[in-house]
Amino acid sequence: MGATGAARKLASAAALGGGGLSVLGAGLYGVLVAEAKIARKVIGNATGTAPDSTGWYGRGRPGPAIRIALLGDSSAAGYGVDRVEDTTGAHLASGVAAQADRRVHLRSFAKVGAMSSALADQAEAAIGTHPDLAVVLVGANDVTHTVLPSASVRHLAEGVRRLREADIAVVVGTCPDLGTIRPIPPPLKQVAREWSRRLAAAQTITVVENGGRSVSLGDILGPEFEAAPALLFGPDRFHPSSDGYRQLASVLIPSCLAALDLLPDDESLPEPRRREGILPVAAAAVRAARTPGTEVDGTEVGGNQRGLRGRWVELRHRRRRPATDAESPGEHEDHDPAAASSSGD
Repeated sequence: MGATGAARKLASAAALGGGGLSVLGAGLYGVLVAEAKIARKVIGNATGTAPDSTGWYGRGRPGPAIRIALLGDSSAAGYGVDRVEDTTGAHLASGVAAQADRRVHLRSFAKVGAMSSALADQAEAAIGTHPDLAVVLVGANDVTHTVLPSASVRHLAEGVRRLREADIAVVVGTCPDLGTIRPIPPPLKQVAREWSRRLAAAQTITVVENGGRSVSLGDILGPEFEAAPALLFGPDRFHPSSDGYRQLASVLIPSCLAALDLLPDDESLPEPRRREGILPVAAAAVRAARTPGTEVDGTEVGGNQRGLRGRWVELRHRRRRPATDAESPGEHEDHDPAAASSSGD
């Protein structure tokens, strides 16, 4: 089965509540289960907490404030760094505040060790804070804990659907390419790469079908990790360092701005010279899984959301924004106390 067909079948199996094991193959799954035990011993299990990035960013900038909820696993929480300014949330909120020239309130619901099954509770908690945007990073722990991909995708679908029903924009960073992680030994490295790419493609299909937009993380840290592993990854050689989290946030920020309708007009349409365009969702999902930073979002062609090969989507490679020094979050919004109280903080 081709990659496009496999991704489509996996997403369909999740939607129908099926196991989806046949898409990966029993042999592939068996190898992963056996080798994952070795990898967990080498990498170790993430325990404890990360610095809490919840708070106000963009000091001195005008309102109204943008409210962002951050959901997911240790990569969303920023596990492995000591300073809150080094977390994913701080880099993300500081970058959005700088590019939008608006105050930002970010609330983190991410938990170290979380799998996709935790999204339901995180989504419900986030909805109660009335965010404008939810950013979700999840999937890597599902792979290393050998959760069936169809189950992972089903949990993600439920979380995205619930957030969209609450009229919250959703950006999902799909499962990273775990084949780039040096401590994972072969043959697990090759199996993990195949598994994570297929999961990322299926996540993309599911996110778009439920009204969100996806951003491929892929091997975004791969080349940098090979060149300077001490710089881009933390002490456990599995979770990113501060610079790694900065790189991760830089991929997400343009899509967050797009989801909030805060990009300039000249970036509103796909640009063919940037290899952007309109495709069926399954084909776009497979391309995105192989190219980090690729955004996939639903669109229409001739007034129709679907063609003969499924949902129409825009495949975009958003322009990166200049790096911004991350702020430490403030506990209170200094400029507009009424806005702080009305947002539930």
